[in-house]
Amino acid sequence: MEIKDLPELKSFLKTRRSHLAATLVHPGPDQAQISELLEMACRVPDHGKISPWRFVIYDNSQADSIGEKLAEIAEKRQGPLGENTKAMELERFKRAPLVIGVLSSPNREHKVPVWEQELAVGAVCVSLLNACFSMGFAGQWLTEWYAFDDEAAAHLGARDGERFAGFIHIGSPSVVPNERPRPDVAQLTEYFQSVPSGVDA
Repeated sequence: MEIKDLPELKSFLKTRRSHLAATLVHPGPDQAQISELLEMACRVPDHGKISPWRFVIYDNSQADSIGEKLAEIAEKRQGPLGENTKAMELERFKRAPLVIGVLSSPNREHKVPVWEQELAVGAVCVSLLNACFSMGFAGQWLTEWYAFDDEAAAHLGARDGERFAGFIHIGSPSVVPNERPRPDVAQLTEYFQSVPSGVDA
């Protein structure tokens, strides 16, 4: 198989940038596009071919009831919410036309370590974001407190033994996002040098 240089893909990977969920507007993906997005998202390294993930789809028609439940749970944890805090909880799933929850659903009996399975789920989240961009949409991967709260996660679809890797907020871009500082790759990289046998390191 011949591997060709793909300048457009290379340019995209060098410049890709998440868009803040609050800046995402309609239209979002339709049902056929959602199916295509998820198909692309699943093309990730998956040791053991386990597919240790699940998706939960949330659309704007469910956003009010989800927000009310999140506000209710938040008040259990924090006490009465201030007006601004409550409004923020009510708006969590209204920020984008579509939200896709990505659940880590590992097979704990499989020989592949759970950690490797969880890494694959993270790859699905990145792949889903890139799939959005490939179709002209934009997105942001968020977790926020309700990904880690058992009651909230269960309300949002998590089953026993599962946890949310994140929520991918998807819509059409309305602004050009600002670039942010990127890591210095040279500072994060070293070339391994083995110590010859018999030499005291």
